[in-house]
Amino acid sequence: MGFKIGVVGAGQFSKCFIPLFQAHPFVDEVVLADLHQNRVEKYATAFGLKQTYSSLDDLLQSDVDAVAIFTQRHLHGEHTIKSLRAGKHVYCAVPMAQSYEDITLILEEVTRTGLIYMTGETSYYYPSSVICRDRFNAGQFGRFVYGEAQYLHDMTHGFYDAFKYSGGADWKKVAGIPPMYYPTHSVSMVLSVTGARATHVSCLGYTDEHEDGIFRKGANLWDNPFSNQSALVRTSDGGMMRFNEFRRVGWGGKNSVYMSMFGTNGSYEEHAGGSVWSNLEWGEIEDLTSDLACKDEHMNLDDEGIHRVLKHDFGVSLAKVHHSYRLPESFRGLPNGHSGSHQFLVDDFLKAVKSNKLPPNHAWRAADYILPGLIAHESSLRNGEMLEVPDLGKAPESWGMLDPDSFVAYR
Repeated sequence: MGFKIGVVGAGQFSKCFIPLFQAHPFVDEVVLADLHQNRVEKYATAFGLKQTYSSLDDLLQSDVDAVAIFTQRHLHGEHTIKSLRAGKHVYCAVPMAQSYEDITLILEEVTRTGLIYMTGETSYYYPSSVICRDRFNAGQFGRFVYGEAQYLHDMTHGFYDAFKYSGGADWKKVAGIPPMYYPTHSVSMVLSVTGARATHVSCLGYTDEHEDGIFRKGANLWDNPFSNQSALVRTSDGGMMRFNEFRRVGWGGKNSVYMSMFGTNGSYEEHAGGSVWSNLEWGEIEDLTSDLACKDEHMNLDDEGIHRVLKHDFGVSLAKVHHSYRLPESFRGLPNGHSGSHQFLVDDFLKAVKSNKLPPNHAWRAADYILPGLIAHESSLRNGEMLEVPDLGKAPESWGMLDPDSFVAYR
């Protein structure tokens, strides 16, 4: 018997994942819940879904084994806690939560119940992260010295429409979320390579002056005036990290997320023109651009006026460096967006549920990805004061870790 998966949220992102859940050999059925009945009906028809629900609460009373949460980002903590307490495994789009209290509650519930929680962090599977992780594990970096990553996503590049779609009449109150409350795309790129966590952070904010008035005190749920924030971090391995979260930026590069890493023996640099590897041998540089290139694909459902930047994010396939050999054969030819990450996200979650082993992006790593941003925002409100990032510990040693590459149950 396979699993029954309940997808929560009929939005732009979930439609990329429904076909993958349906195609996975560990899944028997996918059902859907959303507050908007017209969206439920549209997706049910498009994907042949037999069961639908009018709310998360209704879905949690059903016999689904796991839920995949694609709701508004500021609701993830609440929805995750509710789902775990209902006895369901949880896959949740980033970020994990918006408060320290909700993060600790999620960790407590995962520990208490033994249920699998996985954060849907796409950057973990970006080609640059994959190649750096492979080379770091092989010792080619030496000791980690410094890493930097940035999520450069201007509001005009699809965010207006996305927030309007999910936020309704009060969408501006949600759109003004502090950039550092959504830092996981950049933070995870470095930390997922080294395995370290952030211990201290200092952050500065850029006070927004745009005419739309979204980032203003009193204009959003967080009383947030910053549209751009930049943080400097000390990491637990003795290294340093910088990450930028920009929502007002004149940037039209091929990707919105970039990272670079420097070690004592080797270094990796990524920018709009490509990516290179270099080491202690003066003048020796390896061009990695072709290894990181992804092939364009198309989504199965109509684009609904999605901005071309988001369309690109949702519709790119595999790069040469991806460990594609470990994906199920049933995924071949299916959409695989965000630089080839979607198929790996679904596969890792379902392998984790099947084996009852922690996926790479388990709850404790999810906390490591979001906490530096929450503390960074507090630092920016204090004009860059260096603050300590709470240590919420590691996953229980008794809980085995999943090695997705060696899992062979369906091969």
